[in-house]
Amino acid sequence: MKIQHLTKRYDGHTVLKDLNLTIREGKVYALMGPSGCGKTTLLHILMGILAFEEGTLEGFSGKKISAVFQENRLFDFLTAGENTAVVRPGKQNLEVINRILAEILPEESLEKKVCEYSGGMKRRAAIGRAMLAQSDMILMDEPLTGLDAATREQVAEFILKYQENRTLIFSTHQETEVELLHAEKIILTFSSES
Repeated sequence: MKIQHLTKRYDGHTVLKDLNLTIREGKVYALMGPSGCGKTTLLHILMGILAFEEGTLEGFSGKKISAVFQENRLFDFLTAGENTAVVRPGKQNLEVINRILAEILPEESLEKKVCEYSGGMKRRAAIGRAMLAQSDMILMDEPLTGLDAATREQVAEFILKYQENRTLIFSTHQETEVELLHAEKIILTFSSES
């Protein structure tokens, strides 16, 4: 998959300028760089949420994408398992899904609606849903933010276990997260144009 000469502007301000990347299928990539350098913008372009002014994307068309956004985007009045079942139509029953989610969520929480969850539990539910969705590629915006060190390690193991040779691209500010997910770094810098 290739990103060639990608440029994105907001109100005349260039966020991404002439970006060129080769993404190998099945690998894990960490988008890094200072806040405002275009990490979220690039993820949204790859998700098809944002258009761009110049450049081409090769090999991304037709790929099913599962995502973790900066905000969790869960259905508050469903359980974590029910949230996950929505993205796995006809694939597995709730019992099987809950057994998998119990690897990163307390078992007693699986009976509760996610509106009763703490912020960290909601994050884990969102990650579980993305990893168990039927997709070809996984895109995550700062997925491990807000989790304590032990939970980060547990969730990183879960992500790698269920990656299943899919391409994974995530944004982070933390070197430890790059190491935990055995990721190749992509460093984004500020565009000199404004």
